[in-house]
Amino acid sequence: MASIKINGVGYAVRTDPQKPLLWFLREDLGLNGAKYGCGIGLCGTCTVLLDGEPVKSCQVTVEEITGKEVTTIEGLDDELGQKVKAAWIETEASQCGFCQPGQVLTAAHLLRTTPQPTDTQIDESMTTLCRCGAYQRIRAAVHAAAKPEE
Repeated sequence: MASIKINGVGYAVRTDPQKPLLWFLREDLGLNGAKYGCGIGLCGTCTVLLDGEPVKSCQVTVEEITGKEVTTIEGLDDELGQKVKAAWIETEASQCGFCQPGQVLTAAHLLRTTPQPTDTQIDESMTTLCRCGAYQRIRAAVHAAAKPEE
């Protein structure tokens, strides 16, 4: 039995320890924010935060998260998370929305570690593939979320 914490809630889990976190989140917990994209950890649509760091949930097993904290888009509700989500809406960063949970979680991590990122830092950090090519709007959303409160 695994003991894990997802979005601040503790779970005692009985499942295959080698089950990918992505499928555990979607199938067992009904948390569908992380999307299946490529299945090999390249596209980033399945990104979640593991102990505050972005990881591709299709590449992490339930066994690997035992004793750690997972944050999905559904649980990104702290002040910074709300600010990033609001900036996404304000700048209309999303086109189709498929990659946006991974984008938003990655942006929140970037802003937590680099509160005023440059364009280069944003481009290097925001590695989730956007099928629509909305990278300029995503960069604008990160900059909007980085602005100090007035």
